[in-house]
Amino acid sequence: MGMALRSNKFWCFPAYVKYRLYNTESIAEVTHTGQTFSRNDPSVVRFALSKKLVNRQFAEKLISEVPPIASKEHVISCDGGSGALGHPKVYINLDQPGNHACGYCGLRFYLDNKGH
Repeated sequence: MGMALRSNKFWCFPAYVKYRLYNTESIAEVTHTGQTFSRNDPSVVRFALSKKLVNRQFAEKLISEVPPIASKEHVISCDGGSGALGHPKVYINLDQPGNHACGYCGLRFYLDNKGH
């Protein structure tokens, strides 16, 4: 029996794989969390059949493109939208000058004193 195992060609494995079978260009892409991989990292094998997908539309960048919302009230409430799409209602005091951001969604509000 020992002789039969030694003569079987399927039991011979190469000691070192010389060529990489995955795409190394997509490994260098940085995600919004700053995640990067070195070329020798064993976790890059997950990119063997497809490239690394990175969303270029980061939430911080998108919310900064929304202009601040003017308000005539000194205290406003923000619920982030309607129903399940929003967040818990918070009240924001606008007495101090400048923009005031919601802690949940990042929308900015300011007091419009032009009407007073």
